[in-house]
Amino acid sequence: MDEESQLIEPQDQSCWATLPDVCLRRVFWWLGDRDRSRAALVCRKWNQIMYSAELWRYRTITFSGRPSRVHASEFESALWYVKKFGRYLEYLEIKFLNPYNAVLTRKFQITMRGLLSCLGKSNNRLKSLSIQHLELDRLVWRNSIRTSFIKSLTFFLKKIGKHLDYLNLKGARMTVEQGCQVLNSLSYLKNESLASELNLEDLFSHHLAVYSSAQFNKTMAMFRNLVSLTLNYSCFSDELLENLCENNAGTLRTMNIKCHIHDPHGQVIWGMSWANLARHAPSLKVNFFFERVMKNERLVRILLQEIPVRSISLRSCYFSDPDWSMRPTLLDLLPTFRHTLQKLTFEFNNNHESLDEELHLLLLSCRKLFYFKIWAFLDVNFVERILKSQKEGQCALRTLKVRIYTNRYETNEEDRTLREIYRKYRRLIDSELNYFVIAYSMM
Repeated sequence: MDEESQLIEPQDQSCWATLPDVCLRRVFWWLGDRDRSRAALVCRKWNQIMYSAELWRYRTITFSGRPSRVHASEFESALWYVKKFGRYLEYLEIKFLNPYNAVLTRKFQITMRGLLSCLGKSNNRLKSLSIQHLELDRLVWRNSIRTSFIKSLTFFLKKIGKHLDYLNLKGARMTVEQGCQVLNSLSYLKNESLASELNLEDLFSHHLAVYSSAQFNKTMAMFRNLVSLTLNYSCFSDELLENLCENNAGTLRTMNIKCHIHDPHGQVIWGMSWANLARHAPSLKVNFFFERVMKNERLVRILLQEIPVRSISLRSCYFSDPDWSMRPTLLDLLPTFRHTLQKLTFEFNNNHESLDEELHLLLLSCRKLFYFKIWAFLDVNFVERILKSQKEGQCALRTLKVRIYTNRYETNEEDRTLREIYRKYRRLIDSELNYFVIAYSMM
């Protein structure tokens, strides 16, 4: 055995020594930081591979929001990484998970100050920055800590804003002044920003009527190259739509609009403002996400017929209101968009009314609809009706996801019926559909 090992070893070494750089880089790509560092000690060639730019273009840095020995070195390792490889970064995502107390937010703020300062000095290629769910309006963020963090972020964006193509500050929950200060830093010295994608969902704290802020509309007028924009409906006004039409009509393709029950959404927006934007931005598609905004009289004020709506998501989060009815929305409002609707997502508690017939009619009227997901109280045979319509060419669905709520403790009967339906339409399902259907007890 020893003689065989001696014969094989030189051959193995020769194979590794002659392995092309592209293959070595691929091997290193799959390794974690610690294993990469160890492998870099093998020889000079492997050490050179360690510093290949393509290994360090993408980075997600996660900070735990709770004190723990396991996560004690997170802040130090983040700084180490940026100092060593930050110049290669093109796509950076930072997560700070549910900060537990002010001590941790302070530590995060100090780390981010050093991280952003180092990155601002060494990096000139960052295209994408994502810092999500900071929730800066929580009590764990003391005023001084919050102010210092926003100052560091603003200074950093002033430095790299001319390169940045994508900015995601979802869930930052700032004041209007703070949010505008951060966004204005992207257009520092140029009075305009060429960023093409902005995710500003929940950038501002709940309850703020951002649509009435002249400062916000002035800030948004700085953006001249937007392709995709994500905002809360509380930010929308006729002025904002006019700005988008004037400055981004040639590029704007997608708008994602979130409307939450706690956000102000009673403002009046004229249909002609939407019509003007849709006319000048013919490729524009709008996606709406409603959280507990379910009453038809509220939806009618928002979902104007002039909007080129591509998808609608209505979620009640299991709240039940016996005075609420989904029927007018299904029969009168949503069919207005039957020529443009491609995706529908419903999640509501309709225990007090049956909606099987109304839902089926809506699906038949929306001939471009390819994605349908619903969590609701339904009859099991509703699924069979959809599949039958699909088989007859009356629907063009590619995804069907259904969770059938029931008030019984057991779902044996529903499960048995669903298995029979699947066997009956198996060929159709397997060949055409991304199919997920279950019965779910609400007891």
